[in-house]
Amino acid sequence: MNKTLLLIPGPVPVSAPVLEAMAWPMINHRGPEFAELLARLERGMRPLFGTEKADVIFLGSSGTGGLEAAIANCFAPGDALLACPVGVFGKRLIAIAKAFGCTVDVLETEPGSGLDAAALAHKLKSDTERRYKGVLLTHNETSTGVQNDMAAYAPALRAHGALTIVDSVSGLGASDFRMDEWGYDVVVTASQKALAAPPGISAVAISRRAWERIEGNDSSRFYFDLLKAREFARKGQTPWTPPISIFYALAVALERYHAEGMPGSWERHARYAAAIRAAFEALNFRIFSAPGAHSVTVVAAVPPGGVEAANLLAALRERYGVVLSGGQGDLAGKIVRFGTMGDVGENDVLGAIASIERALADVGAASSRGAGVAAAEESFAGLTAASV
Repeated sequence: MNKTLLLIPGPVPVSAPVLEAMAWPMINHRGPEFAELLARLERGMRPLFGTEKADVIFLGSSGTGGLEAAIANCFAPGDALLACPVGVFGKRLIAIAKAFGCTVDVLETEPGSGLDAAALAHKLKSDTERRYKGVLLTHNETSTGVQNDMAAYAPALRAHGALTIVDSVSGLGASDFRMDEWGYDVVVTASQKALAAPPGISAVAISRRAWERIEGNDSSRFYFDLLKAREFARKGQTPWTPPISIFYALAVALERYHAEGMPGSWERHARYAAAIRAAFEALNFRIFSAPGAHSVTVVAAVPPGGVEAANLLAALRERYGVVLSGGQGDLAGKIVRFGTMGDVGENDVLGAIASIERALADVGAASSRGAGVAAAEESFAGLTAASV
């Protein structure tokens, strides 16, 4: 039986030390041990967010829970928001906002492209009455393999003044983010992506400006009440029973992350993504994301002509134990997605590419056996040499 190699955009492979941490004994979540654990996690997360000023709040939820908390606490029914989706998860932010009664205008982007900074600036400049109370943004979009240039949007957003909500669930930790410098207000991430921990915790960084909005907003919320979360965080607690085992795991994952160093993590994710793109292109796939907008945490690609994505994914999974993702929404059945996050090494990437070559032959595709692995190895060698 083949050992499964999980290479999806999350949850991701988790190292043995992180998994072992979940077997530690339970502690009192109202006691000093948990308070110390929570403080250690906050210190560890601040550099990833790029903040010294914001509060970092931990919630027992997936990333979607963190995003719901951001919307529910910052906005009230009837508030007008501008959403800038570049894929399925950007559209999920829209759905959350509408569920809480907000009205949402959408700045559309061509699938596979990143949000255009000039288009955003024009849209915000045309809002002369400052109707938009908030702007919803995605740092990294796993459904399309797109990463947005968050630094490029900051000047126009600051000039307008709307509160900004950023989904960085699959971006934070894998690439540079500077919350304070760029002026973002609420940034959300989760444990099961670049941090390489199991799912179950979302982390929400909240600026002083956002707290002012939250304090003045009396719209309904309960479990995801960030004011209550802040109140308890100041005592070293969470309002509700936390997933203690996942907190343990995240603490070990953060220690491992910082042992590698943030620049090391950024370089590793970029190096893997570049090698995967090179391999896909050598095997006649078409990279779905546009040049200049490539994600470092997932590569989305259209299979060669005549190859059904579902058949290729099934062959990889059933015959070779390699699990990639398919497309979502309008891209279902049209693309494959290869994740770079988690406890994954270069040999895992190369092995998965070799399996893709074999699976292509199994589904009847004409491809040059070995071309993908050779292209990936060349990419690894070139990027490694360039980084020394």
